[in-house]
Amino acid sequence: IEKELEKIPIKVLDEEKINRKDRTSEKIFTIDAADAKDLDDAVSVKKMGENYLLSVYIADVSHYVKEKTELNKEAISRGTSIYIPGKVIPMLPKKLSNGICSLNERQERLSLAVDMLISPTGEVLNSDIFKAVIKVTKKMSYDKVYNVISNNMDEDLEKEYGMFKEDLLLMEELAKILNEKRKREGCINFNIPETHIVLDDNDDVVNVEPYPITFANQIIEEFMLVTNMVVAEKYYFLELPFIYRVHEKPDEEKLRDLNLILSNYNLRIKGIKDVHPKALSDILDSIQNDKDKDIISNYMLRSLKLAKYSSECLGHFGLNAKYYCHFTSPIRRYPDLFIHRIISKSIENNLMFKGNELLRYEKQAENYAKSSSEMEKNATKIERDFESLYSVIYMKNFIGEEFDATISSITSFGMFVNKDAYWKKNFKNI
Repeated sequence: IEKELEKIPIKVLDEEKINRKDRTSEKIFTIDAADAKDLDDAVSVKKMGENYLLSVYIADVSHYVKEKTELNKEAISRGTSIYIPGKVIPMLPKKLSNGICSLNERQERLSLAVDMLISPTGEVLNSDIFKAVIKVTKKMSYDKVYNVISNNMDEDLEKEYGMFKEDLLLMEELAKILNEKRKREGCINFNIPETHIVLDDNDDVVNVEPYPITFANQIIEEFMLVTNMVVAEKYYFLELPFIYRVHEKPDEEKLRDLNLILSNYNLRIKGIKDVHPKALSDILDSIQNDKDKDIISNYMLRSLKLAKYSSECLGHFGLNAKYYCHFTSPIRRYPDLFIHRIISKSIENNLMFKGNELLRYEKQAENYAKSSSEMEKNATKIERDFESLYSVIYMKNFIGEEFDATISSITSFGMFVNKDAYWKKNFKNI
């Protein structure tokens, strides 16, 4: 792997730009956590009459991680990056994940890009997938973007972000349109906060809190969701080997158990034999009390099946999406990297594949979907174990103290509680 890395350039070469659209003069932004170093995605939005042109640029990792290399074998075996407090165990070496593949500010980078013309009601009118060379105009952070769109700018932020305010407000406008469309169609939005373990310089735990989520995060989420749907639909109808992100319908038995819980709130899911995600979404929307909504969200989430990868397009129940894939994070997820390889070859060869190539990729899609699903489960378990461990370490500081808490579930080995001090969208499982 180290020998292969030596041959990979640290900047984009002139010969690598051939047959790519030059988007280096476009205004393009990354929006991530302030400390993010592996930047997969960048975006730009323009107004085209009454419509919006959304351009999403994803790191062209498959250009550097080739088939039949040790780099590729290692990426397959890892399947995903693992995020634990204070560090990342990356799927790819840092020379790639933080270097030539990362869409760093003011650096030329190779990209797989998607242009989408979107109507004022959120419909994708047409789209195009292509290879590009880009140069990110500005690396932005969620917290600063949120302050800009909330019109909460001090002098320093005005100086740094002021010239991009109109671009960010246009992004916010489009993201709200896309979000409203998903809500209308019945996408389930649980709004369960992720855990943020705060460490000091010595890696000691100083706080356990919900990960701060604002509409700045939502902007990127909406743009990535619509991109993943567009790419999945296009390649489903091309009938090429592919890996989809699937979420199958819940089992009737699980929904009956959920109805028992809901009966305590005078609520009920109707038509559980052929349930539509909107039925679940409407129940969550009908609950006004935040504490009740959080409890029901947790029970409802446990009633659903786990999302996984598949070479078959089985749809995504939770998103109410007939076509869905993971395309937007090839630095940290192998299925994204694999479908980038398929997309790149289809662009280069004008959709023409040799017979033996198609068979080979079909088999790879099956195998990698299975192995990536298993590695994702493994990574999730590791991340949750670290969250539990660090939470216990943090709570050792409070042995002997009493707290008001709400029991969220009871198991054979004990109970889970939520500290009431964190309720109202600001709670943390302990």
